Amino acid sequence: MNEQHWPRLSPLSTGVRGRCPRCGEGHLFNGFLTIAPACEVCGLDYSFADPADGPAFFVMCFACVPAVLFAIWLEVAFQAPYWVHLVTTLPLLLLTCIPPLRPLKGWLVASQYYYKAEEGRRVIAPSAPEGRTGA
Repeated sequence: MNEQHWPRLSPLSTGVRGRCPRCGEGHLFNGFLTIAPACEVCGLDYSFADPADGPAFFVMCFACVPAVLFAIWLEVAFQAPYWVHLVTTLPLLLLTCIPPLRPLKGWLVASQYYYKAEEGRRVIAPSAPEGRTGA
């Protein structure tokens, strides 16, 4: 079987654009956040991809927290009515939380491929020979 060798592509350049981490051409996503089953160009099976809650965690830490702090500051400093929060805080929360999810998820999946990350396994050490206690 003729196996093609693929260049190592940066997880940042492929993941943020939502491209295949192996070839850089195929699409990584079927929908907004749904990972495709495989690359339509090189055939890479995306079953290895499991970013879990990583994208949501990063968005909460780096986008939601500052947006909520802004809302709290706005309320404490100006006792803003609800309509002001509706016009300022809600769009800020939506714009800082939803758009970064896809690039972050793509980056995490591409990083998993690039660094060959896999689920941890328990390694059992070989037992000591009889008569030795290991002390």
